[in-house]
Amino acid sequence: MGMEPGLAWDDGKSRGAPNLAPVGNLEFVSGMPPVGPEILIEATALDDVHRVAAAWRPSAAAEPAAKISAIAETHWNSRYFTAEPVPGVVVGFWESNNPQHGKPVALEGDLTAAGMRFAVVVARWNAVITDRLLQGALDVLLRSGARREDIEIVRVPGAWEIPAAARLIANRGAVDAIVTLGVLLRGETAHYEAIYNEVARGIGQSQQETGIPHAFGVLTCETLEQALDRAGLKMGNKGFEAGAAAIEMASLRKKVAAEQRNGPAAR
Repeated sequence: MGMEPGLAWDDGKSRGAPNLAPVGNLEFVSGMPPVGPEILIEATALDDVHRVAAAWRPSAAAEPAAKISAIAETHWNSRYFTAEPVPGVVVGFWESNNPQHGKPVALEGDLTAAGMRFAVVVARWNAVITDRLLQGALDVLLRSGARREDIEIVRVPGAWEIPAAARLIANRGAVDAIVTLGVLLRGETAHYEAIYNEVARGIGQSQQETGIPHAFGVLTCETLEQALDRAGLKMGNKGFEAGAAAIEMASLRKKVAAEQRNGPAAR
């Protein structure tokens, strides 16, 4: 099943053998009070799991003896309930009271833009697409707490000019992150790949050399229809996604700087 053995236990009263997966924990247990389930499943949203189990039970008319217990606290710092879909088969579901249980300690950015300053560099070429991308980027920035006066919109003729404008803004050092938005359509130029490679290289180089996060929101599509789909019609809005990435990276940059000043406790 692709699982790996976890840390088994045997305290004289009960014993168990966990089987671990990246997003799950399945344990086979013996002697677990009070009902004694032989299978324990770890959940990350126990209340939702309980609601699903309770909603399923009335539909199981063929098994009127199905039982579901209430959620209760355990002595092992968790919440727990049992379900008995058929007599004699008991499954336990549990959730740790420690929100960091089973998760590696990681330094990561937050999606909170309050107090941050952003620049959005957007190409005018193919405005029917780029205006939608801009709308998506502004949406996530404002939803996340950025003030309108802290968002600078910079328009350039096309995707080719985006790296130069982004570098000028980054060198000025007045923003926490830059969102780059544009679109390249294969049918419009014979140098599609060359232009895209240079745009991507220029944006990446500006980010690496200035230290200011640059979120990449330049679409490369075969047709106008594909670009429209990626600008809010059928496949999400890549401008929104780029804006979210800019917020997270700006937050991460601040946290790393705080650790450099104050040590890991600054997290």
